[in-house]
Amino acid sequence: MIYRTDYHIHSTFSDGRSAPEEYVEAALKAGLNEIGFSEHLTLFLEPQSWNMNPERVHEYINYIEGLKKNFPQIKIRKGLEVDYFPGKEKETGDFLKGLPLDYVIGSVHYQGDVTVDLGPEFYEGQNVDDLYKTYFDTVINAVESGLFDIIGHPDLIRIYGYKPKLSPEKLYRRLAEAMYRNNTAFEVNTNGRNRVLGDFYPDRKFLNIFLKEKVPVCVNSDAHMPRRVAQYFDEAYDLLRFTGFTEMAAFEKRERRMLPF
Repeated sequence: MIYRTDYHIHSTFSDGRSAPEEYVEAALKAGLNEIGFSEHLTLFLEPQSWNMNPERVHEYINYIEGLKKNFPQIKIRKGLEVDYFPGKEKETGDFLKGLPLDYVIGSVHYQGDVTVDLGPEFYEGQNVDDLYKTYFDTVINAVESGLFDIIGHPDLIRIYGYKPKLSPEKLYRRLAEAMYRNNTAFEVNTNGRNRVLGDFYPDRKFLNIFLKEKVPVCVNSDAHMPRRVAQYFDEAYDLLRFTGFTEMAAFEKRERRMLPF
């Protein structure tokens, strides 16, 4: 019996379309054991419509904590999805210090001041090989910062289907090695199935590299609406089993435990 968790959920506290309660109800219908919220948090830039205002963090944490009384039949976890910016490690760590979170997802959306996931125009006319290298370098820096428990959609650069001419295998290998050294988990993010990409993050062709490096894994939906909670999870579990994974990562109070599946 799989212990089912979904830690990558966005509600109206950031760019999700529904209140947190509706996602919890969806999680119960999906048979999840745990649901975790991870609102977008982008520090150091002007607030965007898809981010939670940093001033609301404590309000958000208290709200999610309050849900536990209304839904005692499921474990509800408190997290954040925090954008990583090179050179801002200390400031990010200072902000997160002392927050009563169960986990922090570190994600790379930005290359400079532009996000890689808001439109294909970012890729037009650019050297895709260089974009991949720069993106993976940034994700590896995020891992090595030690700020994060999980790395979200670690190859988001694939979102619009642009492919490098050279094999990216070495990039995935470097990333997996960094995650092993820094005891950081990665997610199989099923939301890529809803994008132009039409598949999970990270690239299923390279999951064996993460297995070989013994990198902990969890399965997350990155749901921005309740109907996508736990979406495609059975397919993701089957893929991980086929690759050779036998354990899933679960989190509480920023401590990880591994559960067989």
